[in-house]
Amino acid sequence: MSDISVRIDQVKSNIRDASNKVNRNPEEVLLLGVTKTVDVDVIEEALEYGITDVGENKPQELQRKYGLIGNRAKWHQIGTLQTNKVKYIIDKVDLIHSLDRMGLAEEINKRADNIDRDIRCLVQVNVSKEETKHGIYVEDLETFIRECADKFKRIKIVGLMTMAPDSDDEDEVRAVFSKLKEVFEDIKDMSIEGVEMKELSMGMSGDYQIAIEEGSTIVRVGTSIFGKRNYNI
Repeated sequence: MSDISVRIDQVKSNIRDASNKVNRNPEEVLLLGVTKTVDVDVIEEALEYGITDVGENKPQELQRKYGLIGNRAKWHQIGTLQTNKVKYIIDKVDLIHSLDRMGLAEEINKRADNIDRDIRCLVQVNVSKEETKHGIYVEDLETFIRECADKFKRIKIVGLMTMAPDSDDEDEVRAVFSKLKEVFEDIKDMSIEGVEMKELSMGMSGDYQIAIEEGSTIVRVGTSIFGKRNYNI
């Protein structure tokens, strides 16, 4: 067996264990392979071993890899998205995880309308209010979502995304995930027209098991599948 297949099996086993621990169905959790700096032949191998969805941080990299792999994978934009880069991915992406400002929403909506396509988005939430992280603050979230839903009919908000603090303190990490789950349920209960709270994108290689225990439906895993990143690619 290849290293990739062994790692994928291990991650899937961990997803099952974390789900079982809190009486969740592991099938509710999507394993998103984060392919930042991962070359196409390695992504192809991961697809062979059961990865169905891949996430890219840089729009031009998503565009390049999509040109070689196409619809054999579902493509997610997971990194900060600059307004002037939306055009590279608008016809390729299955889900944008990083909707975090009105200007970006406006551009996504405009580009999507040009190609007569609805775009599924997650609103990025900065739960911990870290200056180094992007995202809407929790107290501003309802207003932002209502405004997006009202103004931008091509954008379909289907959930929320957050990044945990870069911390070894499990309680601190868990508190962020738990808070986002709480906010997610609050927004869902509001039944905002055009908004469907289905997905919670939380958890990366170092904390995805905690995220699953707290309700994540999408875990963004790179290093635990592909090994340490090579930034020279």
